[in-house]
Amino acid sequence: MIAAFLDDLERKGLSIRSRNLRLTAFHSFFRYVAFELPTHAAQIQRVLAIPSKRFTRTLVQFLTRVEVDALLSAPDQRTWLGRRDHAFLLLAVQTGLRVSEMTGLTREDVVLDTGAHVRVIGKGRKERCTPLARATRDVLKAWLHEPCRGTGNVLFPSTTGNRLTIHGVQYLLNKHRQTAARTCPSLTHKRVTVHRLRHTAAMDLLQAGVDRSVIALWLGHESVETTQIYLEATLAMKEQALAKASPPKGRAARYRPGDQLLGFLNSL
Repeated sequence: MIAAFLDDLERKGLSIRSRNLRLTAFHSFFRYVAFELPTHAAQIQRVLAIPSKRFTRTLVQFLTRVEVDALLSAPDQRTWLGRRDHAFLLLAVQTGLRVSEMTGLTREDVVLDTGAHVRVIGKGRKERCTPLARATRDVLKAWLHEPCRGTGNVLFPSTTGNRLTIHGVQYLLNKHRQTAARTCPSLTHKRVTVHRLRHTAAMDLLQAGVDRSVIALWLGHESVETTQIYLEATLAMKEQALAKASPPKGRAARYRPGDQLLGFLNSL
């Protein structure tokens, strides 16, 4: 029945990656059941034996430095919304926080004294602290002096003072991407999401020479292996590696036809 359910999801257009996520949930539940109902061990093992499907893993998409600068310049900082969106974008692209972590931030989560950082509770209820660059700290310090809306506790509130929804975040990203595309045409056909800004933060760290284990801690990854995807993403780093390597001593050669071929061509 479970296999038929997964096949039906695929027929309805669900991607293989999403299908595998559904299967992971089944596996997690049945591993729990194995301890609670050992009398059903045979049936449980049949479910746990259902394999994940292989799929083509695409390269991680991220923004270039020029695109990031254009995006950060897009909000109109003469308005309250523009200053909020600028602070939101800058914090997201510098810290690489998830969208749920960004919308869940409160004013108490930001520490601007010595060792400025932002504190979040990430996946699995794991707490982590991400340091803030000086430019990000200055923008957040100015933002915290803005008039509060609603309860005054949410760091990036909506116009009504509530937490931003995922749809609200995507709306502001789409709006500023369209504005930034006027000066940076490469953004015209790119989709900008908080997760892509997260990838951008990871790539900035990687290209700066930061160790993979540190990047995994920075992003809140469960395993260092998750950070492996970023090593495959950028052509620039591969070109740098090629420049350090000793290329084979090849040389261009000119084709020289034999007498038999020349004779045949002359007879035509």
